[in-house]
Amino acid sequence: MTEFDDALRLTPTDTPGAYGVDLSGDWTIGGGINGGLLLSVMGNALSQTLGAGGHPDPFSISAYYLAPGRPGPATVETALVRKGGSVSVGSASLVQRDADGNPVEAIRVLATFTDLDRTPTDSDVRLTPPELPPLDKCVRASDAPPAVLKEADLLQRSDLRLDPATAMWAVGQPSGRGMIQGWWRFADGREADALSLLFACDVLPPVSMDLGKLGWAPTIEFTVHVLGKPASGWLRIKHFTEHVAAGHFVEDCEVWDSEDRLVAQSRQLARLPRPLG
Repeated sequence: MTEFDDALRLTPTDTPGAYGVDLSGDWTIGGGINGGLLLSVMGNALSQTLGAGGHPDPFSISAYYLAPGRPGPATVETALVRKGGSVSVGSASLVQRDADGNPVEAIRVLATFTDLDRTPTDSDVRLTPPELPPLDKCVRASDAPPAVLKEADLLQRSDLRLDPATAMWAVGQPSGRGMIQGWWRFADGREADALSLLFACDVLPPVSMDLGKLGWAPTIEFTVHVLGKPASGWLRIKHFTEHVAAGHFVEDCEVWDSEDRLVAQSRQLARLPRPLG
């Protein structure tokens, strides 16, 4: 079993539609579980619930982040909202216990699922894949300073190669454009699939860093559209923002596969990092 599959492993409970999961600290950044990983866990639970009706794949999923996800046990509670012919709609909540044993809802999701193997294959895409330097000319995330790696176990799960032109914030020279892009695949060689695209849309550093705003940028809302199952090989991911206001920024993401197909898009609203001190 790969690291990602192990992180998504669910245990059925006595309650129909509810699953237990052990959230591993291997997927943390700054002490909290990565939001994309949490979304993939919930997507897997919804796949179990909605897949029985012929719709196993995420198509459009929106999540509201209510509290940080922490390493340890959690429960994902799912429900069928509507069963349709080509799509089904489901809801899910991820719940953990606080220090006093009280249940705390960390994320609430509403999602549409389908069977991506049966969706139409025709497309009219007006976007183009990001132009990236060759892999050996990009910056490896694993080469980050030890102090950074210590606070981001997540980086060890991915082989992430950033476009140097969008990674100068790492040496104190952000471009100010609000864009970060690069190549990505799992470090253990696992091929990407529909569920992992939910993670891929959140795997790059937040674009607030390219604006010179370093630090944790907590997500308020995150929506991912899965447009198809990716071909094998490296994915190209582009994050950018065109809207910063009210102490928050809107981050858009495009994910392209090795056959130049746009396989996922996402948009999230996140809070700008607060000044230190």
